Amino acid sequence: MPAEAPDERTTDDSAAGSPETDANLESHIRRYYERVDAEDIEGLLELFAPDVTYYRPGQDVIDGKADLRAFYEEGRPLEDGSHDLEMVLVDPDRRAVAVRGRFSGVQGGESVEFGFADHHEFDANGLITTRHTYTDRDSV
Repeated sequence: MPAEAPDERTTDDSAAGSPETDANLESHIRRYYERVDAEDIEGLLELFAPDVTYYRPGQDVIDGKADLRAFYEEGRPLEDGSHDLEMVLVDPDRRAVAVRGRFSGVQGGESVEFGFADHHEFDANGLITTRHTYTDRDSV
C-alpha cells in the first residue's frame, strides 16, 4: 500500500494568515478585539495592511498604518475598556466580517457603555484593509 502524502493544510491562523475559511476570518477578528482590549498596539497593528483605511463616527478618516498607529497611541478617545461581541458574521467569498457588540470603558474620564457595529474587509494575505465603525453615539 503506498504511503499517504502528508496533509499540507494548516490550522495555523496567525495574524497574517490567509483568511480562507469562516473560522480563520472569525478568529482573526476576535484577535483584533482581544488586542484592542489589552492595549497591545504592536500586536494590533500586525493585523492590518499597510494601506488600511479606517472610518469612525465624528472623526477624520485614518489612512495608512502610520496614521493607524498614531490613532491607537495618541488619538483613540476610549480607554480601559472591553468589547463584548454579540454577533460575528463572516463572508469568506468577499473576505469580509461584520461584528455587533457592546463596548464598556472610559471616554473623557467618564464611564461609558454603548453598542457598536464594525465592518472589516481583508486582503488575500489575511490583513484588514478597510474598517468601518458605527455606534449608537455621535462620536467615539
